[in-house]
Amino acid sequence: MTLYVDPPAWPAHDRLWSHLVSDSSLHELRSFAHAQGLPDRSFDLDHYDVPADRHDDLVAAGARPVSGGDLARRLGASVLRVPGRERRRASRTELLGRWAGLWSAGPSTPQPAPGVLAVGVELVDRWREPHRVYHSRLHLADALDALDALGVGGAPGSARLAALALWFHDAVHDGDAGRDEERSAALARDLLTPLVAKATVPGSLTAGDVDEVVRLVLVTTDHDPGDDDATGALVSDADLAVLGTGSRRYARYAAQVRAEYGHVPDDDFRAGRAAVLDQLLAAPALFRSAAGAARWASAAGENLRAERTALGA
Repeated sequence: MTLYVDPPAWPAHDRLWSHLVSDSSLHELRSFAHAQGLPDRSFDLDHYDVPADRHDDLVAAGARPVSGGDLARRLGASVLRVPGRERRRASRTELLGRWAGLWSAGPSTPQPAPGVLAVGVELVDRWREPHRVYHSRLHLADALDALDALGVGGAPGSARLAALALWFHDAVHDGDAGRDEERSAALARDLLTPLVAKATVPGSLTAGDVDEVVRLVLVTTDHDPGDDDATGALVSDADLAVLGTGSRRYARYAAQVRAEYGHVPDDDFRAGRAAVLDQLLAAPALFRSAAGAARWASAAGENLRAERTALGA
């Protein structure tokens, strides 16, 4: 692994900035950044934004100085790069637009009420928390795209409730498996209950809808919806869709997971990750909808087996 830093030539906020990247490991990148006192808020999906006055310090600590073009080429050749198109669809503006669309009954419907928009802003801010690496705004955008790819299933209106569940499913993420999902479900109830309409209007929620969203968030705890739970299958499959992406995209996901649990020692992480992979590989079916299985099951099996083999090595 090599770390690279380019010259401070990028203007923003009345100062110049450098970029700090790794060519192979987000975990090592974040470990180095932490050791140099760079805050997590400086991390932007695949690089750190570094103020000009820190450039020489990073070089002295071991980062290799390169030109901006060389840094971009090295990052672009690695599996860690997040392309511009992914950045755009996971941007604050794009995500808030998708949130607003869940509350619209059509082009002629006015903008959602301020309370609805405020909930969307809080959720986007949560997904942008600086400690997140995999469970970030990119994962939210990916899960929503995966849901769109699966199409409509379940009862009428289920696609919308599934989308709301995905918005909330990792809204609380402290790295505490099980409890994170419980807290996310509780947050869904707290934030959605005030939005229940007193009368039926386009885009409104009922108390039953809120109950269903809470239930669907909890489905992501073990990804084991019942055979007759078509909407739960949509949510579970959309959340796991990254497992069935191409090998380079999967490698980025694995690197993001390692970096997100950077506080865990290597041996402990390998043991814990191996247990997770073994559990996924032993599952009778990872994807519970017919569309999800057709799209992602084969590639997911290959990706999981490849990562498990690499961990064993």
